[in-house]
Amino acid sequence: MDTTPLDDLAARAHDTHVVVVGGGIAGLVAAFACAKVGIRVTVLEASGRLGGAIRTAEVGGMRADLGAEGYATRGGAVRALVEELGLIDAVVPTVPRAEWIAGLPGGSLPFPAATLRGIPENPWEQSVRRVIGWRGTWRAYVDRVRPPLTIGQERSLGKLVRTRMGELVLDRLVAPLSLGGFLIHPDDVDVEVAVPGLGAALTRTGSLAGAVSSLLDSARKNDNDSARKSDNDSARKSDTAAGDRLEGIDGGMSRIVDALHERLRTLGADVRVNSPVAAVEAGTGGRWMLRLDATGVLSSAPSTIAAAGTDDAADTAAAGTIDAADIVILATGAEAAYKLLHEVVPSLEPTPITDLEVVTLVVSSADLAAAPARTAAYPVTGTAVAASVTDSTARWPWMLPDADTRVLKVTFGGRGVGPATAALEDRAAAALALTEASALLDVPLAATQLRASRRDRWAQPPPISALGRRDAAAAARTAIHAVPGLAVVGAWVAGTGLAQVVPDALAEAERVRRLTLWAGADERA
Repeated sequence: MDTTPLDDLAARAHDTHVVVVGGGIAGLVAAFACAKVGIRVTVLEASGRLGGAIRTAEVGGMRADLGAEGYATRGGAVRALVEELGLIDAVVPTVPRAEWIAGLPGGSLPFPAATLRGIPENPWEQSVRRVIGWRGTWRAYVDRVRPPLTIGQERSLGKLVRTRMGELVLDRLVAPLSLGGFLIHPDDVDVEVAVPGLGAALTRTGSLAGAVSSLLDSARKNDNDSARKSDNDSARKSDTAAGDRLEGIDGGMSRIVDALHERLRTLGADVRVNSPVAAVEAGTGGRWMLRLDATGVLSSAPSTIAAAGTDDAADTAAAGTIDAADIVILATGAEAAYKLLHEVVPSLEPTPITDLEVVTLVVSSADLAAAPARTAAYPVTGTAVAASVTDSTARWPWMLPDADTRVLKVTFGGRGVGPATAALEDRAAAALALTEASALLDVPLAATQLRASRRDRWAQPPPISALGRRDAAAAARTAIHAVPGLAVVGAWVAGTGLAQVVPDALAEAERVRRLTLWAGADERA
């Protein structure tokens, strides 16, 4: 049992300087966790705003989330953060998912409910049969009579589905969801990461359909058990096997970023935007020097902090010299992290990045409002230019200003496929997005119905479910941890989605706090 006096611990914290490079959600969460115990924290964000993939802005008079719209409730870490930030009353659940598959021979159809990553529990069920047809249903039935695979024999989700249930299940169910929702082909998805326990269930039940049924039954049982709990037992309710319920924030997800920024200010942290770090270099005494520009000047001009999700100045950070850092937490994207660290961490490997473009459309259409609810539509491969279209107003009722207005987000690009809008001017990109949205939603949308549009570019790392990605991320973190005074957070090591990024950032911050408070400077590894 450590008996270090509290005054000594407080002094250690105050004498330690942690610099967080990157002001996205991972960096802000890590900075907040460090600042709470008295550590001196500086956050350096290269762009003119905080939040990273979380950005709320007005488009055509509508306040909309341009990046992340919500968070999965599994684990409860994001909900706990929201509660700590005083936003619990702003939490809103998404409406039940109403996903559709577009580009089928007979037109668009609702995505069958009883599936797991698109794999059907019962290929004979009518909603499944309508999508894959009688030929696909009979081929999927062969799964029941084929010998079971041993655990771990087939790691590729696409190859597993193709072998067990056939091409039609793969092409019309599994691939549209994987490419549209996760931007990765099923052939490149690791079964046991994407669907933990599927291999064991397959061996136990003797078929892929049986394995899916077994896992769904467990999820349903946990959901039912959770529903019986007290409404006040929110932490237990959110930690279910299903793990895919979504919640958002009334008014936009950037309220989380704004609240984190305000808490950091209250705790005395130095948060700076427009402060790109050009290099991270080893200094004297085991400390780190950060170059903010090509001239090597360790200072920054007064920087203006933009309110999250807007382009308006909110306040001004004080200028000054950035002291050498005892610990540097890299909270940038994968490309920037590699650029900054590859010399001090020679074994670090580059991470492949997918370039995406999301065109947000605000349309007024009585026909769209009257159509069957569709929170998202995913095309069969080769039938559309866009990867997906989501109706944010269908997912989040707080956004609706009137019955006919809809906010649609059309995503272009994918792994190995550049955005079709990349070379287009804004007006042409909006026109293409409107055409794709009309086709995927099966509702005619005319240019005269378009109230406003905007486009945003995103660089996205592979999901943690990509084959080899989990091992590569673990190897990167191990290599970075081997260098004293370095830590790393963010989607490229944690996995995409706030339900993975937030708890990972908290765990990495706890490691930094432990090293700061309980270890000497020579032990900070």
